[in-house]
Amino acid sequence: MRRMESTRHAAVAQLIALASSADYRDRAAAGRALAVFADVWQAREPLLALVLDTADTFVTRVTAEALLRRQDLAGYTVVARALTVADDNHADWIYTAIIDVFVVYGDERDAAVGECEALLDDEDDQVRRGARLLRRALTALTPVLLPPRPAADQP
Repeated sequence: MRRMESTRHAAVAQLIALASSADYRDRAAAGRALAVFADVWQAREPLLALVLDTADTFVTRVTAEALLRRQDLAGYTVVARALTVADDNHADWIYTAIIDVFVVYGDERDAAVGECEALLDDEDDQVRRGARLLRRALTALTPVLLPPRPAADQP
């Protein structure tokens, strides 16, 4: 178990180094790959920086999308924090990623809304404020495939 943990931290360290590349393609690749490790605390600040990439919003979009595709608290926390400090341009690309990830399956969108509810109790005010923004964006979506509703006249 220790070896696996050590390997994960080594991978995170290498991806953090790649995240500081001058080439936007390297930063985008680092964002996608580093999102896999969003549960590792050392990855959280570099992920936030990639979502808010100052040089290229392509990095913003692909990193936010990768974090949202995790469909867990670790990914939603980084996106929520980013939403609270993002300028209008970055926020637009984060919202585009939200749409891309959650517009198809209503049950996935609903599960994400539920996860945002849990983040509303986070000790970090920035996460709480961002969770409200993320929840608002999710509830504004009308997914293509909604979960079936039980018939009203069934016993």
